[in-house]
Amino acid sequence: QVHLVEYGGGSVQIGGSLTLSCAVSGYTYSTTCWAWFRQTPGKQREAVARYDYADNPVYADSVKGRATMSVDTAKTTLQLRMTSLKAEDTGMYYCAAARPFCTLGNCYCTSHVERDFADWGQGTQVTVSS
Repeated sequence: QVHLVEYGGGSVQIGGSLTLSCAVSGYTYSTTCWAWFRQTPGKQREAVARYDYADNPVYADSVKGRATMSVDTAKTTLQLRMTSLKAEDTGMYYCAAARPFCTLGNCYCTSHVERDFADWGQGTQVTVSS
């Protein structure tokens, strides 16, 4: 049974930092696509960080230079470190998992679209204020 459980959200001042974590279980890590999404009121979920199939991180322009996605050596916990937080970073943060796209013997994690991710955690709220 697959599980994604986010934690680490909270209230932080503008300019501050926060590390979000996502405990994952029930997956074969190496054959899954991983991403962090953010949902703000009135907007669709936005992929703020994701791994390609080789675990190279890809960041949305909105967080580039301020976000770092990582995974522990046991491949059981994903993390998203956010620095220089802005008010517009406020939102619910989700980790998500998807099947890779595989063709001709190669697999790819290229999607940053919500509908392509089948599994989601419950989310953790981040509130950034002055």
